[in-house]
Amino acid sequence: MSVTDELQNIAPAKLIVEGVSKTFSSRSGKVQALDNVSLEVGEGEFVCLVGPSGCGKSTLLNLIAGLEKPDSGRLLANGNPVNGPGRDRMVMFQEHALFPWLDVTGNVMFSLRLKPGLTEKERQDVAAYYLKLVGLERFAHSNIHELSGGMKQRVALARALAPNPRVLLMDEPFAALDAMTREQLYTDIQRIWAARKKTIIFVTHNVREAVCLGDRVVLFSRNPGRIREQFKVELPRPRDINSVELAAHSTEITRALKSHHVAQEVAE
Repeated sequence: MSVTDELQNIAPAKLIVEGVSKTFSSRSGKVQALDNVSLEVGEGEFVCLVGPSGCGKSTLLNLIAGLEKPDSGRLLANGNPVNGPGRDRMVMFQEHALFPWLDVTGNVMFSLRLKPGLTEKERQDVAAYYLKLVGLERFAHSNIHELSGGMKQRVALARALAPNPRVLLMDEPFAALDAMTREQLYTDIQRIWAARKKTIIFVTHNVREAVCLGDRVVLFSRNPGRIREQFKVELPRPRDINSVELAAHSTEITRALKSHHVAQEVAE
C-alpha cells in the first residue's frame, strides 16, 4: 500500500533533501537527472531507492555524500548543510574499491584516518571489532586477492562502518554477486543494521532486495528523475527474501513501478 500520507510518524529527520534538481551535460545535450526531489530520512531508518536506470538514484546518493552539488535546492545532514564529503556520511559502492597492497585489516584501518585522535592500538581494536561484526575475524591478515567477491564486499562494509558514520550510503553493493552470496549478505546486513542502528540509504534495481532490507521503499521515475511513490514495509525482521509475505509486497511495488513506466512511455 502507498504510504505517502502515512509517513508522519517517522523519527526526527536525520537527512533532509529539499527541492533538489541536478542537470548534467552530455554529447546529446543537457540531461536532467533529478527534478525538484524532496525526501526526509529519519534517525536509524533504512530507506531503499528503487527505479529504472537513469532515474537519478545514484545521483541523489552522490549529492547526499557531497560528491556532487545540486543545481538548486538544499541538503541537510543533522541540521547542517551538505557542502562536501564528510566522515558522518560514508559510501559503499557496487565495486569494493579495496586497496590490493593492503591486507584486510589494513583496508579497514585506512578508513580510520578520517577519525583523528586514535592511537595505533585503538585503530587496530576498531578494525578488529568491525571485522568480527561482518564475520571476517579469521581473515584479518588475508590478502585481498585471496577473498571471494562476497568477502570483499564484507571488507568494504567494515571499512565504511569503521569511522562510525552517522549515515551509510550504499550504491547497489550486491549487484555483481551471485544469488547465494547476495542472500547471505541480506541476512548479514539486517543483523548489522539491528546491532548498530545506522541510518542507511540503499540504491537498488531489485524490488525484492529493497523490500527485504528497507523500512521504506522510495520509487523513482526517469526523464527527469522524480520520486513517484513511497511504500512502508512493516514485515517483521529478520526477513527472508524468499518468503511469501515478502513476495506479495514486492509484487505490489513492482506493479506500481511498471504502471509509472508505462504511463511515462505513453506521455513520451
